[in-house]
Amino acid sequence: MTYQVAAPLLDACVLGIVANEDSYGYTLTQKVREYIDISESTLYPVLRRLQKEKFLETYDQPFQGRNRRYYRITDEGRKMLGFYQSEWKDYKQRIDTLIG
Repeated sequence: MTYQVAAPLLDACVLGIVANEDSYGYTLTQKVREYIDISESTLYPVLRRLQKEKFLETYDQPFQGRNRRYYRITDEGRKMLGFYQSEWKDYKQRIDTLIG
């Protein structure tokens, strides 16, 4: 992709995915990578930051003899996602006006 993805936009994308369903790190990376070129090493710090800020919480679930760490959006995370959605709508409208 030509454009750089800033941290708040990546946060919004992760929150949007997790708002639809709890996900573990690998599947989150794959879903984001369908649209944005990022590596797993880029996504895990985002997940840790969102968890630290109380926008995500985690739980472990056994899978084939191992534990998977799942991420679930919190009420605070839903509020932040709503803020990001509002900001994105405004930002997109402004950029569309500039570049047509």
